[in-house]
Amino acid sequence: MPYLHNYRLFVSHAWRYSERYDRAIKFLNSAPNFSWTNYSVPVDKKFGHMSVHALEEELRQQIRPTQCVVVLAGMYVAHSDWIQFEIDFAKSLGKPILGIIPWGADRTPISVSLAANKMVGWNANAIVSGIREITP
Repeated sequence: MPYLHNYRLFVSHAWRYSERYDRAIKFLNSAPNFSWTNYSVPVDKKFGHMSVHALEEELRQQIRPTQCVVVLAGMYVAHSDWIQFEIDFAKSLGKPILGIIPWGADRTPISVSLAANKMVGWNANAIVSGIREITP
């Protein structure tokens, strides 16, 4: 059997919209011939109270070892300083960014569209193909 590349991914999301994150994770986990490691933290393992500086450092530690940052591009992103921080940090490291357009969305945040190396639709095949295309 040929070697299956393992992708190291950070899936940017807001804990209060964790159902979208959970669905994206299910897409990635169910994709055939796709191996990946999740460097993001789901809502059931979210951090306790910490300072802004400590949370920034925690996010940096999650993003540094990844090969690609995946951003769920719901309109809530336009109002999330943390997701913008993740995007900005990923860009500063030269990490490719894949934006996922939510199912049925008429609009996506301009910050994601401008930062993303590629935008894809809300389905497993498009997401996996996008990751493979932009990840070294």
